[in-house]
Amino acid sequence: MYSYPNMYAYPYLYNANYARNSYWTYPNYYYNNHYHNGFRAIELKDYGPNPFAENITELTLQNNNFRTALWTGPHFQITLMSLNPGEDIGLEMHPDVDQFLRLEQGQGRVQMGESKDDLSFEKMVSDDFAIVIPAGTWHNLTNTGNTPLKLYSIYAPPNHPFGTVHVTKEDAEAAEEHGDEPTVIDGKTPDEWIQYTEFLVKEGLEDVKRGINSLHILQEFILMGVLVGKGYSPQKAYETVEAWERTGESKLLQQSKNM
Repeated sequence: MYSYPNMYAYPYLYNANYARNSYWTYPNYYYNNHYHNGFRAIELKDYGPNPFAENITELTLQNNNFRTALWTGPHFQITLMSLNPGEDIGLEMHPDVDQFLRLEQGQGRVQMGESKDDLSFEKMVSDDFAIVIPAGTWHNLTNTGNTPLKLYSIYAPPNHPFGTVHVTKEDAEAAEEHGDEPTVIDGKTPDEWIQYTEFLVKEGLEDVKRGINSLHILQEFILMGVLVGKGYSPQKAYETVEAWERTGESKLLQQSKNM
């Protein structure tokens, strides 16, 4: 029951430094049942796009999945990752996504380059290292230690569908290979964008019923779509364009409505 030199019975005392830097035999037991420096484990799920404030270090250490989406919004996404000893993320490149990685536990080797055959940038990394991967850069991160490599990643714009969970690297590769991960633009799949803009579609149909000419409808709703792409909500985009017409800020909208 007691082990020299600690002389304490597990699990009543917890050595945080040991757990951070050594392989923890029961990685979820502590987080599921105890406080760690005042932190209580929370459910690891996608909390976006709602306001969110938690200890990111503790959440990263709590995660044991290869990838867990923690927060997905219209402009960026946070995922938690855990790489087993010897495991890598996999050589990849995101054409239009900048990426930030922050290591919370473990050690590894990061490689980057302009092509998959020329990874000219290579560096050994460990706890507290930040890694910045510019859009269009081929990159990989490999766990070179004998403990899980725990990190979190920020994608701007988002790179995975809302709520993504890949328990293992094999799950992630299978999802990509079989097309289970749909196209994602700013955190939303095509169907999610359709659902998101449903308000504008209904308002456009109402304009048709009121007999407003098609040129004016097209001008208004294309403008609203552009504003949604700039981060406006559909409702805010509608109110903005309607205000341009009503106040005369856009004389072209007033002219087309009166045609």
